Amino acid sequence: MSPDAMVMHFVGASALILVAAHAAGYLARRLKQPYIVGQLTAGIALGPSLLGAVAPGAYGTLFPKEIGPAMTGFAQFALVVFLFAVGYELDLTVLGDRARSTVTVAAAAFAVPMAVGCGCALLFQDQLRTLGMPRHLSPSMVVFAGVALSITAVPVLTAIVRENGLARTVPGVVAVSAAGLLDVIGWTVLAGTLLESGGEESLSWPWRAVLAIGFIALMLVAARPLLRRLLWGTRMEPSLRFALLIGFALGSAWVTHSLGLHVIFGALLAGAVVPREKNGTLDPDLVRPLHEVSSLLLPFFFVISGQSVALNSMDTTGWVALLLATVLAVTTKIGSSTAAARLSGLDRNDAWTVGVLMSTRGLTELIALNAGYQAHLLSKPLYTVLVFMALATTLLTQPFLLLIQRLPERSRPTPPPQDPSASVLRHPENEGGTPATPAADVG
Repeated sequence: MSPDAMVMHFVGASALILVAAHAAGYLARRLKQPYIVGQLTAGIALGPSLLGAVAPGAYGTLFPKEIGPAMTGFAQFALVVFLFAVGYELDLTVLGDRARSTVTVAAAAFAVPMAVGCGCALLFQDQLRTLGMPRHLSPSMVVFAGVALSITAVPVLTAIVRENGLARTVPGVVAVSAAGLLDVIGWTVLAGTLLESGGEESLSWPWRAVLAIGFIALMLVAARPLLRRLLWGTRMEPSLRFALLIGFALGSAWVTHSLGLHVIFGALLAGAVVPREKNGTLDPDLVRPLHEVSSLLLPFFFVISGQSVALNSMDTTGWVALLLATVLAVTTKIGSSTAAARLSGLDRNDAWTVGVLMSTRGLTELIALNAGYQAHLLSKPLYTVLVFMALATTLLTQPFLLLIQRLPERSRPTPPPQDPSASVLRHPENEGGTPATPAADVG
């Protein structure tokens, strides 16, 4: 294929991806479901399992192999921008008076699903072999199975909290704050898992771990004051500052990828060390373009993720595995979070609300699964099962909340004084819900 033809194919495929993904996201939002559900469904539909099976000629014309690297590059760029925003908006200072409840819920919501996931990986090794996994699972594979069950998606959770009028309530504050803390724990464990898995890196994993710790320490100690002096102290034009910060995020992502980690960790770290305004608020001149760019380009990530979904691998074993994974993902999250919330003093309805919200998965789960698949910790059939598990648990959140609202009312504690609109993470537009600023709305 000539360079001109490749460019034209890429332009045509990009047009289809953007229109189909955002149209599907808009439809999902109209159906009271998160935006990601529609976008991911569109990505799977445009992949080899559906479009490739129904119209292989059209699929080959729209998505020739030659444009694969360009699409992957766009997907990685969108992922870096999105996670840079995640890191920048992460703020655990909102714990406030509910710190004890938040820490208790986060610990339970991570530990119980983690233990169950690891235990199931060891217990069902023979069944996992039929899904393409090796006879003997490596420690990294076992730990990753636990991580896959323990993820909670902060963006979609925040959106659902706002849509259901829970933003100023005790369960809303506790769930969003606990999910933010759980994200920190989950990403840390996932980073260690990917480091240990090794891949094709020339350095052994202990050396890569030492270098990674050194890089993190350098970023935490030196990057924030340097950025504040260079980019904020010079009264730099916002558009130029935004461009330089995106370059900073891409560079950080490149370093972590070179150390055997995924680009996601460098992007998160870069966002976390970027200084805020003097009063601790987010810089709107940075947040708005971050939302707009990531919202525009994230459909490429969904399509790339959909390329790895193999519906033809979903035989009886696959569907049974999907049912079991979904049941375990829902029951372990809701059960552990609800019990922890009750032990922390929340009443029955509030505790159930926290449990259901903590079961929410979405783009965060998909990012983790994609990283695990690229690190060869998942086979394609098992990756497919877990992608559909993430979709199923996300879809179940709203119906479960409606069931809880029908429970008999109990006395409820007074809502906390802080305003969780400045929540742990404010980036809902890619997962559904009302964005923090009108300019960020892509639906």
